[in-house]
Formats: sequence, C-alpha cells, structure tokens
Amino acid sequence: MTEEKLTAPEHKLNNRDIWRMFMRLNTMRITLNYETLQGVGFMRAIAPALAKIYPDKKDLSEAMKRHLVFYNSHVNFDAVILGLSAAMEETTPPDEKDGINPLKTGLMGPLAGLGDSLIKFTWLPIVGSIGASIAFGGSIFGPILMFILYNVINMGARYYAVSFGYKKGIDFLNNNQQSDVIQRISTMANVVGLMVVGALISTVIKVKTPLKIVVHSNVSSKVGGNVISLQSMFDKIMPGLLSLLVTVAVYYLLKKTNGKHAALLIILMMIIVVGLTYCKIL
Repeated sequence: MTEEKLTAPEHKLNNRDIWRMFMRLNTMRITLNYETLQGVGFMRAIAPALAKIYPDKKDLSEAMKRHLVFYNSHVNFDAVILGLSAAMEETTPPDEKDGINPLKTGLMGPLAGLGDSLIKFTWLPIVGSIGASIAFGGSIFGPILMFILYNVINMGARYYAVSFGYKKGIDFLNNNQQSDVIQRISTMANVVGLMVVGALISTVIKVKTPLKIVVHSNVSSKVGGNVISLQSMFDKIMPGLLSLLVTVAVYYLLKKTNGKHAALLIILMMIIVVGLTYCKIL
C-alpha cells in the first residue's frame, strides 16, 4: 500500500488579483446608498476575484448578485471580510454558498467597532498630535509627517488584511473540508448578526406613545380615577415592543415586495409618523 501525499490546492487568486481588490476597496464608499450602504461597493471590490473564480457568466452573475445585499463596516476591516469572502467563494461547494452572507453580516458589526476604536479614535489622534506639535513650531513637515504616518498603517493594513483574510481563509477552509466547519461558522455568524440587529432595534428605533387611559373606580363618576400610561404597559410586557412591531411590519413589507418599493415605503413612513405625532398618538 502506498501513501498518497496530500497537497493543498493552489490558490486561484494571485497577488495582482489581491491588489485589484485592494484598489477597489479604497473607493468602496463612492457607491454608498441608503438601501444597501456599502453593498454595491463591496460587490465591485470583490468582482476581480469572482471573475477569476467563476469563468462561466451565469455563475459569475449569481455570485455578483449574492454580494449586492446590505453591508456596512469599517473600511480597514472591510479588507478582512473581503479576503474571507473571496476564500469562501473559491473553496465552498455550490450548496454552501448561502453561508457567505451570514458570515459577512456577523463580522461587519463587531469589526466596524474595532476599526473605529483602533484607527479613528487611537491611531489618528496619536499621529495628529505628533503632526500638530511639529506644525506649531512653524514647520510644514508636521502635516506631511501626519499624512505619512497615518497612511502607513491605514493603507498598509488594508492591503495586508485583504491578503491575510484570503490566504488564511483558504488554508483554514481546505484543512476542514471534511467537517461541518462552514455550517458552524454560518450558524455563529447568524447568531451574532441577529444579536446586532436586535441591539439596533432597541437602541436606534424609538417608537413610543404618550397615550394614557383613565380608569374610574366608580362607573357613574367622571371625576378622578387612575391614569394608566399605555407606554408603561407595553414596557412591562416587553421593553421596546412598539419598536419591534414597527420593524417587523416594515421587514414584512420589504420581504413581500422584494425591496422594490423601499423608497416609497420610507416616504410613507415619514408621512405616517408626522401624522401620528401631530395627532399626539406618537
């Protein structure tokens, strides 16, 4: 019996493809919109990898449509998700492609917070203070040094993250092809994504009512009585109940219409909210 030497398959993407994804990553926000936020930009950034992975035009079209969903994260950590998504597109079988978007959804929230804290609120103030201290001395080298120091980390980290996410993702997925690792990753990403959505509903969507009910102890008497706040009753049942109901209703309408009338729904929501607020219902 001869032992067969197992070798990992070669990567389909080369350094030039990773460079093209990196360059498109830097212009991801040009196509920012209120329906998918960075969704279109992400699809454009990963398009060079998809074109290399899917030579068939039908498969390429399906893959591009897969990445046109809602997406939003920090641009530096977009690079990691971009690399991982390319790795999953290359290695996963057709029946597991649905696990790519849950992974993106689960990672985009936590990594966005990490990117803001590390880049915007840590590294940028450090290099800004260094550049400002030199500029206060009358040297034009201050802002130049700030620009160089900031982008050494900012741009360098982006390119490295795309390459790291792709290559490590390929190695990890190839080494676990016989296990249910993709299913477990998708399940974890779904759980994290649902947690993020739930937190957004309770903290961002604020729907409250000032309506009150007066309950008289004596039916024939119209004086006095107990005043019960409807909002307090709802909060006792479940805090943020009205916010959840509105979110579910909007989601149902978007799902039923496949998102075709999202702009009209936004306008209707604005009109309804203004009307209900004017009538002192909200």
